[in-house]
Amino acid sequence: MPKSSDQPGLFSRRLRAARLIRGLRQSALAERARLQQTAVSHYESGKRRPSLRNLRRLAEALEVTTDYLVGHTDDPSPPATTGEPLLRDFGRLSSADRELARELVAQLARRASSRERRR
Repeated sequence: MPKSSDQPGLFSRRLRAARLIRGLRQSALAERARLQQTAVSHYESGKRRPSLRNLRRLAEALEVTTDYLVGHTDDPSPPATTGEPLLRDFGRLSSADRELARELVAQLARRASSRERRR
């Protein structure tokens, strides 16, 4: 893992805080990040540090940046460019397909909200 901020345990604290903000248990984060639950536990306790690959997986699963997790920035928000390919492709659709896409996205958003309430 890249060298983090000088503050010991910053990565572990930020990982745990981001997980709790998302309302996830360690096992749910591990599943989302395609990792073992014990790995998440070790990362949060500071016993182990993730590889760059696993750091990226954790950041994606938590919807934060790797820079935030390792202490290079205090802003956890991913860059605004993450939706650009979707918007570009949306613009290429016919009006009928755009309406279908809107309905599908709305349905997916409702499903995600429902899942979050159950956690």
